[in-house]
Amino acid sequence: MKFLFIPLLLSTFAFSQVEYPTDYFRSPLDIPIIPSGTFGELRTNHFHAGLDIKTQQREGHNVYTVAEGYISRIKVSHYGYGKVIYITHPNGYTSVYGHLSSYAPIIEAYVKAEQYKQESYEVEMFPAVDELKVKKDEIIAYSGNTGSSGGPHLHFEIRDQQERTINPLLFGLEVQDKKTPFVNGVYAYTKDDASSVNGKTGRVELRLIPTKTKDYVTESISAHGTIGFGIVSYDSQDLAVNQNGINGLETFYNGHKKFEMDFNRFAFSETRHINRFIDYDYFKTKRSRIQKLFVEQGNVLSLYQNLDNDGYVVVEDSTASVYKVRIKDFHGNESWVTIPINGKKATTTPKETVTTAQTYIFYDQPTNLNDKNVTVYIPSNSFYEDTSIDFKVSNDTLYLHKDIIPLQKNITITYDVSNYKDADKDKLYIAELIGSRNYPSYLNTKRSGNILTASSNALGTYALVLDTQGPKITPTNFQDGKWLSNFRYLKFKITDNLSGISNYRATINGKFILMEYEYKTNTLTFDFNDNVVTDTKNELKLIVTDNVGNSSTFEATFFRK
Repeated sequence: MKFLFIPLLLSTFAFSQVEYPTDYFRSPLDIPIIPSGTFGELRTNHFHAGLDIKTQQREGHNVYTVAEGYISRIKVSHYGYGKVIYITHPNGYTSVYGHLSSYAPIIEAYVKAEQYKQESYEVEMFPAVDELKVKKDEIIAYSGNTGSSGGPHLHFEIRDQQERTINPLLFGLEVQDKKTPFVNGVYAYTKDDASSVNGKTGRVELRLIPTKTKDYVTESISAHGTIGFGIVSYDSQDLAVNQNGINGLETFYNGHKKFEMDFNRFAFSETRHINRFIDYDYFKTKRSRIQKLFVEQGNVLSLYQNLDNDGYVVVEDSTASVYKVRIKDFHGNESWVTIPINGKKATTTPKETVTTAQTYIFYDQPTNLNDKNVTVYIPSNSFYEDTSIDFKVSNDTLYLHKDIIPLQKNITITYDVSNYKDADKDKLYIAELIGSRNYPSYLNTKRSGNILTASSNALGTYALVLDTQGPKITPTNFQDGKWLSNFRYLKFKITDNLSGISNYRATINGKFILMEYEYKTNTLTFDFNDNVVTDTKNELKLIVTDNVGNSSTFEATFFRK
């Protein structure tokens, strides 16, 4: 047996060639930075674009400008970042502050004026350069939980002039962290049927063994041909127990670097390729993200560097080799995984993967699939490679494979509803059937005559759904005919069981009032401090509409001095 192992030469991560100013930006909060989410962390369909800072499980912390500049964008939305501010700074960077509960008084008045002008809670504004200038250390907002937030925290970003988002820790923000990253799983992958790992092809789980030094080894494997590896790894900080993302990865084969990746800067246009970086099939079936330490066809992430053979290794028969993985956090704490490899050609031919899928898709060609009253349009380069998928329509239910193959682009689903009654056509929508109970999740559906169209970013099961019921409206802190002189807020709970809430409009004595919708709690709230209610007797009217046009109306009278 010949031995190919040579001493491992340690190297440092080449995070970036850019020199970032480390004394220009201050922290956006006046409490210690404890991350609930790190930059580049693996999220559903995207890398996390900022730093999520814990706010001691409450809302209302002062949010400060990290440097002088001007407010270049303000957005208020039900989802996403919720209430968010963008500040452009003289050095060319832009700072972003998301999930805010409210704005500082001058900014709040500016936003409220626009909301009342548009008669809409959701607004987006781009103030002029000299309109809302700010100084460093100025309070601009208060931390919150608005938008698609899972709990109170501040989402903070720094972007460059190309709108690429950059790890805020590169700018000198301090986080206490002496913990090393940890590894939950290690996997080997064969690139083709001529390769094998422990006599198998495809994904092969390896037995992971922690060492006393907090590093890891696996049991020795037998392999042959071209193979890659993947890991499940996380990081945590000193003052938190939650699992966060790592900052960098390197691999070495017999001391030779094969793969390097850092998570310090990326463009929003590339973030969807996370589904090619992780084992998408495994994530969808096991809810765990294996990070692939090799680069497959079509993966154009800019996070990769110093690739040799796209990270794959070629194992020859009758050799002994060592593969090592270096996992690193931002503060230089690191863990290693060592995988001993014995080159051994499999004595039996590995079994080929059997698929029953009948529809073959050429990834670089547009494809139209038709069955009964359903058409699916798949743009070219939606798949990363040529793929076989299942396609079937039965009783207005579309079976478009399992959601285990990632897509780069949205597909378009079209239903012909000519066979439905005219009275029902406006109440139909296309839904994705989610989970074991096939819950119908509304897709944004447009109708033109007898044609319904929606787009989706995933394979799966879809169906037509009929929704004829309007939303439910329930007042939660007042009753009809009551005096509300000492009340600060009017509050409602609004729900819709099928297509979901589309819009709402409230008036008092025929005058528009601004109501804030929090979808996570199904609440609508009006603040009397808006000072639009001046009469003693007041007639309230609230109309809530779902996504197919069903409306419900709530009316009440209240009195106020």
